[in-house]
Amino acid sequence: MARNNYTFTSESVSEGHPDKVCDRISDAILDAFLAEDPLARVACETFATTNRVVIGGEVGLTDPETLTEYMGKIDGIARDCIRDIGYEQDKFHWNTCKVTNLLHEQSAHIAQGVTGEQGDEGAGDQGIMFGYATNETEALMPAPIQFSHAILRRLAEVRKDGTEPTLGPDAKSQLSVIYENGKPVGVSSIVLSTQHLDAAMTSADVRAVVEPYIREVLPEGWISGDTKWHVNPTGKFVIGGPDGDAGLTGRKIIVDTYGGAAPHGGGAFSGKDPTKVDRSAAYAARYLAKNIVAAGMADRCTVQLSYAIGVAAPLSIYVDTHGTGQVADAAIEAAIPQVMDLTPRGIRTALEMNKPIYQRTAAYGHFGRAPEADGGFSWERTNLVEALKKSV
Repeated sequence: MARNNYTFTSESVSEGHPDKVCDRISDAILDAFLAEDPLARVACETFATTNRVVIGGEVGLTDPETLTEYMGKIDGIARDCIRDIGYEQDKFHWNTCKVTNLLHEQSAHIAQGVTGEQGDEGAGDQGIMFGYATNETEALMPAPIQFSHAILRRLAEVRKDGTEPTLGPDAKSQLSVIYENGKPVGVSSIVLSTQHLDAAMTSADVRAVVEPYIREVLPEGWISGDTKWHVNPTGKFVIGGPDGDAGLTGRKIIVDTYGGAAPHGGGAFSGKDPTKVDRSAAYAARYLAKNIVAAGMADRCTVQLSYAIGVAAPLSIYVDTHGTGQVADAAIEAAIPQVMDLTPRGIRTALEMNKPIYQRTAAYGHFGRAPEADGGFSWERTNLVEALKKSV
């Protein structure tokens, strides 16, 4: 039996977190290749530490002869990302850090496995992918992760527009959300650690800066006299970003998805083109789960997809509505293939994924964002609702 009264915690990290710096660079490089070649195949990893960024991985282009030409842009892409995030520290500065580019041409064996003998597009790897949706927020996302992201996005806005110049790019948030009768009603604790550029600031000084924005973001009534605050609980936080801690692409997979409220298949997203089902099928699973909930078929829904490398069709489709379904889970499973082609090519076509739309996903969550006119966050649309209802 599902619990109705409990407290659940999720965390988020800002765009200036070392791992997110790396995610941003990897996705910016992916976007650059897709802008030039919509069929580009990219697997880009980034490592960052004090005064150093190292980029590696593989790239496959329609015209392999152009790869050398594109390589000359990588250094500038990385520096532009670091500058936009806001790093101008002595030991991590967009203009002075050393950028090493080790990208190379895609393995012919991997390319063969994905393309297939008949030219049909197989999955880029084996694996399992999960999507999730819940009607506890307007975005159909779990409240703890959704509002943890929202806090950091708001602090980034006021940092970048000059309203709060003492804040630095590196930050983490964590919310413990109280649920009653299965719905979020309050916050038992708030944890916020943020880099600050004024070394004289105390934890109390930092709280005075950030608290109004946290209260602005959280729903009215969620913060009470019993809510515990932990703002920069270890004291000063002046040295941030890759100078304070090394970063690596793909290490924040729970932050990127549902904050631990749903299963995760284990695959990271950033730096991977949409032939990699780690990314595209996870987006498709979220798209399906969101539309199932938006259609009123369930209050909560988890969708699992599985794939084998080189094989186009998913090996399995699994739906769990966690006892909240208005329609049998098996009936929803049967409806899914009727409303969406879940081959890699079908996913890319339905969600318009061969576009440079990925850099914007690198911080503050890949899900729960508003769909954009150019195809960004297309997996957040709810345009399958009527088709699902009809099919069921």
